[in-house]
Amino acid sequence: MSYSTPWHCLPLEGRALPEYLLAHLWHRHRVQLAAGDGHPVIVIPGFGADARATAPLREALRAAGHDLRDWGQGRNTGMSRKIGQGLGQTVQEAAERSAGPVSLIGWSLGGVFARELARRMPETIRQVITLGSPIQDGDHTTIGMLFRLQNRGTPSITPEALRQERAAPPPVPCTAIYTISDGIVPWQASLEQEGPQTRNIRVRGSHMGMPANPQVWKACAEILAQP
Repeated sequence: MSYSTPWHCLPLEGRALPEYLLAHLWHRHRVQLAAGDGHPVIVIPGFGADARATAPLREALRAAGHDLRDWGQGRNTGMSRKIGQGLGQTVQEAAERSAGPVSLIGWSLGGVFARELARRMPETIRQVITLGSPIQDGDHTTIGMLFRLQNRGTPSITPEALRQERAAPPPVPCTAIYTISDGIVPWQASLEQEGPQTRNIRVRGSHMGMPANPQVWKACAEILAQP
């Protein structure tokens, strides 16, 4: 299934700046979030972003008692063997130190990384939470051209067989958090397929501001706190 590129919502991404500015206010007022159980949670940034962009999310969840960690790979420049191996090692080491599985939160392209990692090493992944990730169709984002320029050699259109393979959820619980006013990824492409281990949660706000969105913080905290 193909989705329409959300050009009509792209101007709404201007909300991201005030969303990040307001995040500091929300932190000061200590938004009430579900308490964590101490298991490690790794946050993977979106394309072009690094740990600074996901800091509001990590800080909010850490304040609630969750064990939040950055993915440790610097800026997300796209899919590469080096990044894949480095992220896999980070997850493996976190699982070994905690003697238990790790939860992954992936924003945008980071969510695609998280799901594929859970597909390859499900024994170390407790669950995956995606934030506006193009899990059903990555060919119709408004930054598709920029991604292809950064990742030369990547086919412009994903083969249908590979698209279907990536769209199927990995063998761990998966939750997709999305906004219908997403100006980067078609919101329909951010949804998990219905199944016993999947669910979708809608929030309000921009795609670029999801890590700074208190609705996202609350949803993530509640999911992470569940057994």
